[in-house]
Amino acid sequence: MSAARLLLALCALLPGAGPAWCWQSAPDEPSCTPGAGLHFVCGAERPEDLAHIPGSPWLIASGFSPGAGLKLVDTRTRTLRRWYAGSADEIAHDASAYPLCPGPPDPALLTPRGLSLRQTGAGRFRLHAVNHGGRESIEIFDVTLAGAGAPQLRWIGCLPMPPGLVANAVATWSDGTVLATVLTRPGTSIADFVRGHPTGGVYQWRPGDADFRLLPGTELPGNNGLETSRDDRFFYVVAFGWHSILVYARADTSLPVRRILAADFMPDNIHWSGGRLLAAGMRTDEPACGGLRRIVAGVADPMLCHRGYVVAELDPATGRLTTIAEAGPDPGYNGVSAATIVDDMLWLGSYQSNRLAWRPLPRASSAR
Repeated sequence: MSAARLLLALCALLPGAGPAWCWQSAPDEPSCTPGAGLHFVCGAERPEDLAHIPGSPWLIASGFSPGAGLKLVDTRTRTLRRWYAGSADEIAHDASAYPLCPGPPDPALLTPRGLSLRQTGAGRFRLHAVNHGGRESIEIFDVTLAGAGAPQLRWIGCLPMPPGLVANAVATWSDGTVLATVLTRPGTSIADFVRGHPTGGVYQWRPGDADFRLLPGTELPGNNGLETSRDDRFFYVVAFGWHSILVYARADTSLPVRRILAADFMPDNIHWSGGRLLAAGMRTDEPACGGLRRIVAGVADPMLCHRGYVVAELDPATGRLTTIAEAGPDPGYNGVSAATIVDDMLWLGSYQSNRLAWRPLPRASSAR
């Protein structure tokens, strides 16, 4: 029995829905050969989210499998390696900034999900990563570009999530404030947000705060992807159950200022890529999978059937979504959840597949 099928069998024996990763386990996959217009970099272990280091060929990939860790990807050679190893030179705990963090994450347990990368200086960046391994937390790293060599990674602290809350995505403001989405709060389920009922929220931590707090008005059906505006005035949050992106003003979150429906796909992660705000996700209505996502006996379809994907660019000024790339089901790749552009190549992350995908950016999109 393959590892993926063994994992599915284990999940079936667990009470209730089991751990958060159970419903997202990938089925067996074919060999790592190109197909249906995609090329692959294997060994990524469910790279649910991606972050490109600006001005470089380097890409950071999360790993939404137990202990998958962070991966550093060289987009020139199409290779990757495990990045954080927990060595002494990779740890510099800033206990004054993160006093409630008990210590560095165990590299054997680190299970990163959502990523957020912000430039802090020339060749310097701050990486925030949602972690489910060993603890529910936001792990924080400094990233430094070192000439022509590979970037250096150094863990500096963490923000523990409040008891019972599991973060999904993370984003930051320029003043160091951190936002995190929670997909399902205790007492809610995936089936609830598929039905359109509020299940999650956006939580905020500011430097000096003891804990995250819920931003009132941000309780949505399946709070998923998250990003902040370049001017620090707005943030964008995906309501997965509504197949929508909602825009909130930082100054007042009581009501969203705009709701943007994605008519033909389910936005998952949303990030800036250069000057473009990209959202990626699976097809909403996939004929190969019997159409829309369904609930059977009170349980949401885990969407293991291969669905096509869409990558769209959001214009923050107009709220218009413009498709820049799309494709039908690919037997070698399912669960598209993130996208970024590096040198006219479109890179795709997946919460189900044990590989990264890349393809040339369609010419019309490259010219924009």
